[in-house]
Amino acid sequence: MSVWNVPVGFAAGTGVTSLDELRRLADEATEDGYDNFWVSQIFGIDPIVGLAAIAPHLAGFDEVGTSVVPIYGRHPLALAASVRTAQASVDGRFTLGIGPSHEVFVDGLMGLDYDRPRAFTADHLAGLLPLLAGESVDHDGELVTTKAWLTIDAPPTPVLLAAMGTKMLELAGRLTAGTSLGQAVGPETIRTHISPTITAAAEAAGRPTPRIKAFVQVACTDDPEGYIAESAAGDGLYKNLPAYRSMLDREGLDSGAELIVAGDQEVIRAGVQRFLDAGANELRIGWRGDDQRTRAAVAELLAD
Repeated sequence: MSVWNVPVGFAAGTGVTSLDELRRLADEATEDGYDNFWVSQIFGIDPIVGLAAIAPHLAGFDEVGTSVVPIYGRHPLALAASVRTAQASVDGRFTLGIGPSHEVFVDGLMGLDYDRPRAFTADHLAGLLPLLAGESVDHDGELVTTKAWLTIDAPPTPVLLAAMGTKMLELAGRLTAGTSLGQAVGPETIRTHISPTITAAAEAAGRPTPRIKAFVQVACTDDPEGYIAESAAGDGLYKNLPAYRSMLDREGLDSGAELIVAGDQEVIRAGVQRFLDAGANELRIGWRGDDQRTRAAVAELLAD
């Protein structure tokens, strides 16, 4: 267990462009002592296919999975078939993180209706969760209908829902194992909004304590203020996404770059701990800045 005393995952991010790169990152994360390994998706490789393809390189992790893949454009039947196939390849250690993404991607890139993302997500989960559990489903949804079964031999797959708004957090608490948070969610938002909302929903539904997986970007640097200012200059898209913008407003920040934990190793240790003190119970860590220097600093903390 690391200096933080919770499961710590490596965030491979959304920019992985090849299986060779994914293998390298998995091997490095294994060497450094991470407990689990996560991949997201925007324009990079498909994380579900990618993780299945590099399964021999994932043997050292307790858990592997997608921190988030978008559900628009993926019917529950197709998504469940891919996931259960990947689950079989990693001996039951796969966890699926999903989310509705953002209007600029769903409507802007795919031309799909994004008017009711929470209702769409609820319908999608109604079809997806039974299939991932190895059960048949007969769901007549308002936005997504799923009447299907699968014959893929694999263990059940847990689901984490990337949730930030109140209604999505309540959905996550009622139906899923928890939430995988994004780069705009800071400690104050976890303490006052994320943790109490999802925990109350899980308790009301009689479910176990939800997983709250914080995403913390870290950079080992001698000029933290300069690094954060430089990073903020390139954060124009993300800080203006409505869901992220509302989280940053809760945190009292202009940009998600201000949540980067930048400084020496002790600053990284203390900065990451703030997310746990706020109510997160798992970590997903992404490197920023000088990758090798940051990698070494975090690896030492993982070994403590």
